[in-house]
Amino acid sequence: MTAANPQQPNQDLDSQETREWMDALSSVIEKEGGERAHFLLEQLLEHARQHSIDMPFSATTGYVNTIEPQEEERAPGNLEIEERLRAYMRWNAMAMVVKANRHNPEDGGDLGGHIGSFASLASLFGAGFNHFWHAESENHGGDCLYIQGHVSPGVYARAYLEGRLTEEQLLNFRQEVDGKGLSSYPHPKLMPEFWQFPTVSMGLGPLMAIYQARFLKYLHARGIANTENRKVWVFCGDGEMDEVESLGAIGLAARENLDNLVFVVNCNLQRLDGPVRGNGKIVQELEGEFRGSGWNVIKLLWGSGWDPLLARDKEGALKKIMMETLDGDYQAMKANDGAYVRKHFFGRDPRTLEMVSKMSDEEIFDLRRGGHDSKKVYAAFHKAVNHKGQPTVLLIKTVKGFGMGKAGEGKNNVHQTKKLSDEDIKAFRDRFNIPVPDSELPKIPFYKPADDTPEMKYLHERRKALGGYLPHRRTKSDESFTVPALDTFKSVMEPTAEGREISTTQAYVRFLTQLLRDQALGPRVVPILVDEARTFGMEGLFRQIGIYNPAGQQYTPVDKDQVMYYKEDKAGQILQEGINEAGGMSSWIAAATSYSTSNRIMIPFYVYYSMFGFQRIGDLAWAAGDMQARGFLLGGTSGRTTLNGEGLQHEDGHSHLMANTIPNCVSYDPTFAHEVGVILHHGLKRMVEKQDNIFYYLTLLNENYAMPGLTPGTEEQIIKGMYMCKPGAAGDKRVQLLGSGTILRESIAAQTLLATDWGIQADVWSCPSFNELTRDGQDADRFNLLHPLETPRVSFVEQQLAPHSGPVVASTDYMKAYAEQIRPFIPKGRTYKVLGTDGFGRSDFRSKLREHFEVNRHYIVVAALKALSEEGKVPVKQVAEAIQKYGIKADKINPLYA
Repeated sequence: MTAANPQQPNQDLDSQETREWMDALSSVIEKEGGERAHFLLEQLLEHARQHSIDMPFSATTGYVNTIEPQEEERAPGNLEIEERLRAYMRWNAMAMVVKANRHNPEDGGDLGGHIGSFASLASLFGAGFNHFWHAESENHGGDCLYIQGHVSPGVYARAYLEGRLTEEQLLNFRQEVDGKGLSSYPHPKLMPEFWQFPTVSMGLGPLMAIYQARFLKYLHARGIANTENRKVWVFCGDGEMDEVESLGAIGLAARENLDNLVFVVNCNLQRLDGPVRGNGKIVQELEGEFRGSGWNVIKLLWGSGWDPLLARDKEGALKKIMMETLDGDYQAMKANDGAYVRKHFFGRDPRTLEMVSKMSDEEIFDLRRGGHDSKKVYAAFHKAVNHKGQPTVLLIKTVKGFGMGKAGEGKNNVHQTKKLSDEDIKAFRDRFNIPVPDSELPKIPFYKPADDTPEMKYLHERRKALGGYLPHRRTKSDESFTVPALDTFKSVMEPTAEGREISTTQAYVRFLTQLLRDQALGPRVVPILVDEARTFGMEGLFRQIGIYNPAGQQYTPVDKDQVMYYKEDKAGQILQEGINEAGGMSSWIAAATSYSTSNRIMIPFYVYYSMFGFQRIGDLAWAAGDMQARGFLLGGTSGRTTLNGEGLQHEDGHSHLMANTIPNCVSYDPTFAHEVGVILHHGLKRMVEKQDNIFYYLTLLNENYAMPGLTPGTEEQIIKGMYMCKPGAAGDKRVQLLGSGTILRESIAAQTLLATDWGIQADVWSCPSFNELTRDGQDADRFNLLHPLETPRVSFVEQQLAPHSGPVVASTDYMKAYAEQIRPFIPKGRTYKVLGTDGFGRSDFRSKLREHFEVNRHYIVVAALKALSEEGKVPVKQVAEAIQKYGIKADKINPLYA
C-alpha cells in the first residue's frame, strides 16, 4: 500500500464542506453584521487553540478601509465651509514657503521649507482642529498634539486665519534673528507660547508621546490631576516609522492600555527621497506591527468614490488588485494621470476594467485616497477617540504634495520642492479656487477672508466649542511651592561620623528621601529608574512609595518577606522603566514639562549609569532643552576610572562635555556630599520656586570616603563652580590644584606629597563645574568685547585665583577638554596644566586605572613641579627626580591611543 499524501498548506480536500462554512459565514455577515461574524471567528480560533491547533494567523486585514460605509459616523460640521478654509490654508502655506525662497541671493541663499507634507494631510488637520482637539479650559486639561515637523507652514497658515499670527510673521518664516519670524519647525524654545512639543527629529515624537500618554495616566492615578478626558495625538510619516524610536515603545502603550493615545500615520508612501516601500506595502507592514503589539488598528485607504466600485466587486477582483499593487506603483498612479491608472491599475483584470468603462479619465484620477476625504477622516477620528482599553493607530493613505499637480504631486522630489513657477502657482490657485486675480499672482499674496464671512465665523466657532486655539503652550504653572530650607537636609550637609564613609550617590539618596518627606513637595517627586535601583542604593524606596503599575501587583513578589520588597502599586510613585534608557528619558521629559502640559509642577529625578546618558540619548536631551524641561538628571558611577570593573562601554569620561552643548543644561561633577546637597537645593529653588527653564545634570560616584561637611559661606561659590576646600600652609613656593569628582581626592593627596617630598605648598580647589566656570568666563569676555569703554568684567575663575600665587594644575576624571575650557580665564602669566582621562576605558582596580590615565596623585605632583619649573620656581631636574621617585613609566604609550 502507498501511504496517503499529507495535506499541503492551503490544499482544499473537501470543497463542498469549505463552501458550507463560507456560506454560513456569509449568512451571519448578511443577517447579523460584521461584528457578530468577527466574534464567531474569534471564538473558533480560541477553540482551535484549546485543541492544540496553534498555527499562527495573519495579523493583517484586506487592503481596504476598516470602517464600512454604513458604519461611518456622520460628520456634524459644514464640510463645504471646511473645504474652503482648508483651501485657503493650503494656499497661505504654499505662499509662505515660496516667498521665503524668492529672496535676493545676497541674503544668503534659500531658507528652505516644505509644501508637500502639509498638502498630504490638510484634511486630517482640518478634522482634528474643527472637531476633536481640545484646548486647555476650565473643563478640560487640553489635548497634546505631536505635529509632524515638516507641516509647520500649514499650522502657521491656520493660525494666521485665526488672527493668532500676523502677515509680517508669515513674511518672516524661517527668519527669526530679529524676533519677528516663525521657526522652521515646532520649537517650544523659539515660540514658547505656541508649539507644545519638538518633533522634527524624527522618531522622537512618537517615543515621547507614548510616555507622555502614560504620564497623564500616572498623574490621574496618583490624584495629582484629572486627565481622564485628555488625548495625546501623534502625527507621524510612514517613512518616519523606520526610526527605531518610532516603534520602540508601542508594546508599553498596549501593555498599559493607553487608550488616551492616538497615532496617525500619514501613509503617503513617500519618504524624503523616494518610496517608503517601493517593493512592498507599508500599510500592511505597520498594521501587523501594531496589531501584533496589541493596538487597535484603523485603516483608512480609500475615499468615498471607491465605495460604489467596492460594492460591485462581488468576486473580489478589485480587492485583489488593491492588495497586489505595490506601493511604488501606487505612487506612480498619482504622479501620472487617469489614463495611466485605467491601463496600469484597473486594466490588470477585465472585470475591474469593465467597472470603470463608463468613467472618464478625469473621473478615474479623481478617485481619492482616504486621507483626502473629509467625511471618512471624521469617521476614522471618531472611532479612534471612542475606543476604550487600547491605544489606537490610524493608518491613513494620502498623496504627498496633493494639489501641487505637475509641480510635485506624488513625485520623488516633492519633499524638497520649495520654489514654484508662476505657472505652477496659477495651477495651484485654480485647483483650490483661491480668489486671487491674475494681476496679483506674481506677488503670491496671502489670502484671508473678512471677519464677517461665514468661513471666518465658522473657524472661530469651532475652536470656541473646543475650548480655544491650538497649538498653544503654557509657559508657567499656576502652582507655587516653597522649597524647604537647606538645613532640612543636614544629614547630607554635615561631616560624616568618624569611621563612616559614604558615596555621593548615597548623599543623593539621602537628599531624595528627605525631600519625599516634605508634605507639599514630596508627592511631586518622580523618581525614575532603568532597572538599576540596587546599584544606586534606592531599593528602599520600593516599599516606601511603590512602583507605578496601572494594574497594581497581581503576583506575590519573590522577596515579599523582606523589608525592601519589590512593590508595584496603582498609585506608585516610582517609574521603573526596565532596561530602557530612551524610555527613562522620555518619562523624565514628560514629568519635566508637566508644568506646561498639565499645569502641575513635578520634580523628576532620573538616575542612570552616566555612560548611558547623553551619549545614548543625547538627541532626547537636546529635545528636552527645546521643550524647556525642568528636572534632575543624575549620572551615577561616573568618571573614566571609578566604575573600575565594568570596562570600556561603561566608563564615562565625556558626558560633561556633551552636557555643555545644551545651553539650558546646568551641569556639576561634585566630590562631596555637601556639594550634592547645595546643588540639588539650589536647583529646586530655581526650577520650582522661580520656574526657571533649566535642567540639572549631576554626576555621582559609587566610591565611599569620609565627607568633610559644608563650610558655611561657600554655598554660592559651589554653585558658581569653584571654592577653596583645603588651603595649604604658608610658603613661598606655591601651586594651585583644581579638581572635581573623584580625582579631587587625588589632588588632596598630591597636596600632601608636594609638601612632604618637595617642600611646596598647595591650595586645593574643588571645582564642581568647569562648565559653569566656562560659561561665566565667556559671558565676561563677551561683555568686554561689546562694551570697550566700560569697566571690564572679571571671570569668576580669575576672581578666585588672582589672590593666590603659583601655577595652576587641574585634574578630573574626564577628558582634558573638560578642564581646558577655562584656560582663557586663568590669570595672565600663570602656567596652566590639565590632566584628564582621554582614551577608551578598561577594567582594573581604580588605582591602576588612575595610573594608566595619568591622573593620580603622582602625575599631579609631576605636573605641578613641571609648571613651577617653567615659571623658574624650581629646577627642572626635580621633575625628572619625581618621575623616577614615583616609578612613572615615561615611555609608555599615550592612553589616548592605548
